[in-house]
Amino acid sequence: MASYPDVLKVAETLGGPRILREKLSTIADLQRAVGRGLPYAALKHLIRHFPDRQKTRVQQIVMPRSTLQRREEEGKLRPAESERLERIARIATLAEQVWESPEDAQRFLTTPHPLLDNQAPLDLAASDLGTRRVETLLWKLEHSLPV
Repeated sequence: MASYPDVLKVAETLGGPRILREKLSTIADLQRAVGRGLPYAALKHLIRHFPDRQKTRVQQIVMPRSTLQRREEEGKLRPAESERLERIARIATLAEQVWESPEDAQRFLTTPHPLLDNQAPLDLAASDLGTRRVETLLWKLEHSLPV
């Protein structure tokens, strides 16, 4: 049941071709870009989608605060940091697809959910397994399946 949301929409959530410096059309394209390290600007673009009180939270999921300035100077994230950023972009894109509203999607992502052991979906994006739990819930909601 779970699949990947539209790659083009995930790429847009990360800043699109202007920030990513290439058009990502397939999951393979995205995987290669993540493996090389996404531009630091993609993080800045993504956090603009979150309320001010959540921006630091998103950054901390991607990398420790002590690393943030170094990555900004380098202009590029490491592959592991890029993977975490992609996971956040993926669930943010999927949540917006399900809720059909950026505001409702952000509310869902930042509010503890009883079906996720009262954890906020955004917090679960720190790990691959946590992200899978969020995606499973979102796909069930999208397809009106029992949760």
